[in-house]
Amino acid sequence: METAQDTVQKTETKSSSLQGVGAFKGTGSQVLLNGLIEEGVTTIFGYPGGAIMPIYDALYDYADKLEHILVRHEQGGIHAAQGFARSSGKVGVCFATSGPGATNLVTGLADAQIDSTPLVCITGQVFAHLLGTDAFQETDVINITTPVTKWNYQITDAKEIQEVLAKAFHIAQSGRPGPVLIDITKNAQIQIEEFPEYVKCNHIRSYRPKPKVRVEYIEQAAKLINEAKKPFVLFGQGVILGTAEQEFKAFIDKSGIPAAWTIMGESSLPTSHPLNVGMLGMHGNYGPNVLTNECDVLIAIGMRFDDRVTGRLDKYAKQAKVIHLDIDPAEIDKNVKADVGVWGDCKETLPLLTNLVDAKKHEDWVAKFKEYNQQEIDQVITPELYPTTDEMTMGEVLRNINEICDGEAIIVTDVGQHQMVACRYAKFNNTRSNITSGGLGTMGFGLPAAIGAKYGAPNKTVIAIIGDGGFQMTPQELGTIMQFGAEVKILILNNRFLGMVRQWQQLFNDKRYSFVNITSPDFVALAKSYYIEASKVDDRANLKTALETMINHKGSYLLEVMVGRENNVFPMVPQGMSVSEIRLK
Repeated sequence: METAQDTVQKTETKSSSLQGVGAFKGTGSQVLLNGLIEEGVTTIFGYPGGAIMPIYDALYDYADKLEHILVRHEQGGIHAAQGFARSSGKVGVCFATSGPGATNLVTGLADAQIDSTPLVCITGQVFAHLLGTDAFQETDVINITTPVTKWNYQITDAKEIQEVLAKAFHIAQSGRPGPVLIDITKNAQIQIEEFPEYVKCNHIRSYRPKPKVRVEYIEQAAKLINEAKKPFVLFGQGVILGTAEQEFKAFIDKSGIPAAWTIMGESSLPTSHPLNVGMLGMHGNYGPNVLTNECDVLIAIGMRFDDRVTGRLDKYAKQAKVIHLDIDPAEIDKNVKADVGVWGDCKETLPLLTNLVDAKKHEDWVAKFKEYNQQEIDQVITPELYPTTDEMTMGEVLRNINEICDGEAIIVTDVGQHQMVACRYAKFNNTRSNITSGGLGTMGFGLPAAIGAKYGAPNKTVIAIIGDGGFQMTPQELGTIMQFGAEVKILILNNRFLGMVRQWQQLFNDKRYSFVNITSPDFVALAKSYYIEASKVDDRANLKTALETMINHKGSYLLEVMVGRENNVFPMVPQGMSVSEIRLK
């Protein structure tokens, strides 16, 4: 048998030689755009303004190489860049001007930071000699965005642009990905220089995006797994970010261990896989939550033990030995103490671990998940997917989508009850198919992110599932669809409430519905005012036909579905409770 050390030596790679393009004379704006092209960028989402005008002036001459999508709000631009990155696996790029343009990016930066989404955001800034004078539209964007970026930098001299841009792309997409912001003063944008060839960056001194793999920790992890009677895998987005879907599947197939996903990890293992036992967390599946507190070895792969997954930490998996695989050493022992912490990219560490684990089935243990799943089917899933009440449910809408799309669509969700229902019930055959705002929970994310997702995966059907509340946060991006023709299927699940907050107020505040009733415009008329086809369905008899019409329509389409006003999402782990105290109703 090949040893772990042998495999480590095989997977170690030397830094590739740096490649560049020829030197030229031009402005800082031109060298920036040339650099973006060299980094493989084809699509930019942005909104112009005074401080970034020189870059937009230069962009006029790059229309054949760089497609610029004019969004209707800078927050829409950065969410679109996130959607692009998440569906394509590439770095998302957005432009904004100084002052309010830059500050409108902050929510998206925070969202991308907590969800590890690689972005490079370029903001314009006032002339360098005006910095600190409270000039028109001057804002200290560097200090504002420091907590919500992986790295940021202000350029005041055009000579810095190439090196900083190359570093930005390297930092954004290496190791644990994240957003980077470059702020460029106006004088640097118009400054004319002789620029050397553009050189991509693949190394920065003192920056180690991938920790060294420790063979002894992999061997310790394998020993615990081989001795386990009831092992359980929790997997997150790290599997997707590491492009380790096949390596992960190979590990699961050989070890025979049941595996459950965080909402960010969903779609990295096909829904139909026999060892895929469902969703973790507050609105996750019954078995994965309860059995977390019964397993003897808990193997966390590319996930960070978020509070929505763990519930009460002092009652979380105390009986289990914990193995934690993560590329970010800061995540290991941060929330849950690991008995074995395996640092490294899971694309490298998983094959090492797979090589050392024994081939097993764990049939009795897997059967226990099936028993709990049957209880959930009887008490929760069947009533949600096949309701007998007059009111339509969000779950039956998802069931019909599954029947029509057969797991091949990319589903982008906003935030709220519809998000949890979509994550619970949507079927996925392919990775990078579930795009949602996980860590920050940003209402308004869904529509612009779906636009970006379509540009990132143009051959896929992209369905944006949005609540009536979240849709009203970024409806102006219908204008982006109107102008540029992104083919997005927009599904509004309208319960006439801010549904998730209402559910909490019902369950924990004695139905004191405080400011959760929300009235909406005529969504169909609104869509048609943007020349987008639209319709509304409030009768179950017409639901599937309406969904088929939406999905099969050539071009964008908005469908509003009227669902029950006070339907709740179950199961649910109440805040402050342990995962084993999950409620089925």
